[in-house]
Formats: sequence, C-alpha cells, structure tokens
Amino acid sequence: MKSLSALLPYLRKYRKKIFIGYLFILLHLGLISIYPLIIGDAMDKITNGIYGTPIYLDIAYALGLTVIGGFFLFLTRQNIIVMSREIENDLRFDFFSHLQTLSKSFFNKNSTGDLMARATSDINNIRNFVGPGIMYSLQTSTRLTITLIILFNINSFVTLVALIPLPIITILVYKIGKFTFKRSLKVQESFSEMTAKVQESFSGIRVIKTFIREKYEFSEFDNISKDNFQKNLNLAKIQSFSFPMMFLLTGISIILVIYFGGIKVMEGQMTYGNISEFIIYIGHLTWPMIAFGWIINLFQRASPSMGRLLEIINATPEIKDNVDTDLKISDKNLKGEILFDNVSFKYPGSDKYILKNINLKIKNGSTLGILGQTGAGKSSLINLLPRIFDTEEGNIFIDGINIKKIPIKVLREIIGIVPQESFLFSNTIEKNIAYSDDIPNSGEVLVAAQSAGLYKDVINFPYRFHTILGERGITLSGGQKQRTSLARALYKKPEILILDDSLSAVDTKTEEEILNELKLIMKDRTNIIISHRISTIKNANNIIVLKDGEISEQGTHNELISKNGFYFDLYQKQLLEDEISNS
Repeated sequence: MKSLSALLPYLRKYRKKIFIGYLFILLHLGLISIYPLIIGDAMDKITNGIYGTPIYLDIAYALGLTVIGGFFLFLTRQNIIVMSREIENDLRFDFFSHLQTLSKSFFNKNSTGDLMARATSDINNIRNFVGPGIMYSLQTSTRLTITLIILFNINSFVTLVALIPLPIITILVYKIGKFTFKRSLKVQESFSEMTAKVQESFSGIRVIKTFIREKYEFSEFDNISKDNFQKNLNLAKIQSFSFPMMFLLTGISIILVIYFGGIKVMEGQMTYGNISEFIIYIGHLTWPMIAFGWIINLFQRASPSMGRLLEIINATPEIKDNVDTDLKISDKNLKGEILFDNVSFKYPGSDKYILKNINLKIKNGSTLGILGQTGAGKSSLINLLPRIFDTEEGNIFIDGINIKKIPIKVLREIIGIVPQESFLFSNTIEKNIAYSDDIPNSGEVLVAAQSAGLYKDVINFPYRFHTILGERGITLSGGQKQRTSLARALYKKPEILILDDSLSAVDTKTEEEILNELKLIMKDRTNIIISHRISTIKNANNIIVLKDGEISEQGTHNELISKNGFYFDLYQKQLLEDEISNS
C-alpha cells in the first residue's frame, strides 16, 4: 500500500475527472436500482390478475431506466478510464524522462530488457488499478450501500439471512490476496528476465547466426518462457479459484432468499413481487462481491509493480548539478582550454586506479593525440571531460573553471565525442547527422558529411540523405557508421572535439583524406584524438602515451621518436606493417 501512495499526486491532478465520473456512477446506480422495484410491482400486478397497459408501462419504464443508466455508465468510463490512460501516459513519460537523467553506472547495472518490462508490463498493472480499480471500487461500494438500504426497507430479516455468506467471501478474498501478491511479484520478475533475453538476442542476432547458435538461444529462451508460463499459471490458479467460490456463495444467498422469503410470503409479510426484487438485488450484490475480489487482485498486482517502478524513479543520478553549479555559465563563456590537475580515477566500487596523477594542459586551437595499449585508460580519460564519470581526486578545468561548477547541459553542449563504437538510430542519415537539432539544417548536414568523408558514399544511396538506416545503422559498413558518427559530432560544431579511435574502421587512405578535411575545422577548437595508429595523431601539437593509467611519454611526434621508447617502437612496427601491405 505504501508504494501506491506515490500515485496520489497523479490522482490529484485528475481529481476533477474522478469527481465527475463519480457523479455519473451515482446517476447510473440510482436509475438501475429503481428498475427491480418496477419489476416487482409488475409481478404483483400479474399475481393480482392485472394485465395489459399497466404491465407494458412497467416494462417500458424498466427498459428506459436501463438504457439511460447504461448511458451514464458510458460517461463514467469516459471520465475514469480515460483518466487512467492519462495517468499511464504521465507515468511512462516521467519514467522515461527520469531514465535520461541517470548516470552511465546505472545502466551498467540494469539491463535494457528489465527496464523495458518496467516501462510496459508494470505500468500497465498500475493503470489497471488506477482505472478499473478505482472505478469499480467507487461503483461497488456505492451499489452495495444503495442495494442494502433498499433490501432492509423491504424486509430486514430476509436481508440479514441473505447476507450470511458475505463474510466468508471477504475472508476468502483476503486469503487469496496474500497469495496473489507474492505470485504477482514473481510473474513480473520473470517477465523482466524474459524481456531482457529477447532484447539481448535481437541485438546480437548477427553473432548468433555467425556462430550457428540459433538452437542454443532458442533453448535458453524456451526455458525462461516456460518458467514465466508456470509462474503465470500459478497466479491464474489462485485467481480462477476465487470467482467460482463467489458465484457459489451468492447462489446460496439466492436459495436462502427463496426459502425464507417464501415463508414470509405465506405469512403475508412479503409479496411475490418482493421475492423478485430480492433475487434481482442479490444479483446486483453478486457483481460487487466479485468486483471486490477482482479489485483486490488488481491491487495485489499493482503494488509490487509500483514498487519496482519506484526503484527506478527514486534512483538519483550520481552526476548532477548541485549547489556549487554556477548557472550563469553558458556555452558562450567557454572556448575550450583544458587542464587536468593531478587527476586520478577509479570506477565506483573498484579499488584499482584506471588513471593516476594526470597533469595535462590542452590549449584552445591545439590538438592532443593519445596513444596507449588496450586498458591503458584512454577512453576513461576523455569520459571525465563531459562528466560521464566524476573523479574525486584532482580537478579538471575548462578555461580555468572547474567542470563541476559548469552546468552539465552546458558542459556537454560544448563537447562533441565520436565514440569508438558508433551508435546510429533507425532513422534517416540526415536525422542521424543532425541529431543535436530538432529540425535538421540540410546545408549544415551536407558540410558535415563532406568533412567526415561520408558524402561520396551517400550520393550513391537511392534516397541519399533521406535513406532510412536499419537498427543501429546495420545497413552501413563499419567505416560508414564511423563517418556518420563523425559527421554528427561535426554538425554540432563543438568547442571541444574528441575522436575516440573513431577512424579505426576506415583504410589509411580514407583516414588521410578525412584528416585533411578536418584540418580547417580543427583549427579553431580544442581537439583530442585517440588512436592506435600513429599516422592518425603524428601531426598533433602534443602527444601523450598512456601506460597503466599514467603518462609515460609526452611530446611532439619528432620528440617522441627521439626518445626511443614505446612510441618509437610502435612507429617502427607500423612502418614495417605498411611496407609489407604495400609490397
């Protein structure tokens, strides 16, 4: 129940619709509660030998009340059920928006499939509680009250006798609800696991096919699916038991009414019409009893789902603006000079330092080349700049301002990163390049594509820049993906441009062409290039070699060659490889 209290702000937002919906419930129930009395009156008339017009009028009145009552029921659903859909939309929007604020470490710990399950199945459970749950709660309690008042006015004794099975239904619903809660939680957890497996399999379908592991993956999914099926079946068994028991108990109520009501008729305290009224009203009570059990089930499913949703909504981003953030700083204040002041870094939860005592200055308009073996800390170093991760030891400054004082939105606005693994969206090439804009500027897209060496490929596509890419850009080659990703960063026109080994999938000739195109663009901004190829970074103003998280060598290309260290050895090796490949 505590978790569902988080819905109160959403319910308050739509309290007007709930109130109007309840007014229609009152009108609906008020009308349909009258027609059993009309039927009873008709029965008494028939018993007394009255036929013809009076009976036809009673039938007409009953039908009219039913039709009008049904119309008010429609209006009820138009308010309360529509309200639940609006809350569902708000919840999904808030959930998705909050996910955008969370740090990278959060996504490292939570699978995509699990998050998808919470955004779909869990929110749907909550919607069912907010819509049908609230509507039937109001409807059931009101109908129960109105019906009982009428029945007690007809005959108190027969009413009390007819109500004997009701406490049994209440106890039954309570007991079943406890089992439903536990099993519902297991169903949701199993669904998350299944969704995660499906998402992973679809994302890795090329690897699966390459290694001919379709049968294995199917077997893995089959096991998870069967587990989900069994847990749903266990939940369904509990739920299916409740409804027949409620029908049985309300059936017993009708038998009691006929028996004891018949005695009262013989004693002259009731009429045949009253018996008819009682049977119809007991039918009216049957739905509230069933609905009550159903509402409990909805509640028992919504409660764990809301709890799972709150786990994400209550998660706070590790990296965010705080009291030290200077909101007056804008991207216009920053030119891009970078200073690493004795920076050391280790990932959260780890004792191993990825970077140690990094002292480095990168002037605006200059280019820094970074070289190092796999795991040396190259990508970790550049991830500290846009605060994908934060360091607790040492400080990083841009134009003399500690980056922790710069609003995150402004900081990331001035930095353009071309990652090692390019990610493209299932959209047109134009919209992928102009991702930083809501409305693409076609002229700027063309310039960025030319600078990235992509234009010569795009003009050969059937729809050119309006060509739709497959998921993750699957329709492009590795080199084309990297160049599209590079064009995306260039389109943004950042003050700081970072290339994280982003030309590794292109051949050396294409790489040279791209770097020549970039010279003019890189002239007025700060540039950081990470590469395994010395040919990519040899013209940089300064080059650092990272080894075990530390700067082991630093200088220009010629200075590093003269030191006869790691850089020199790698240069000689790559020269030999080029000679062999060209021979």
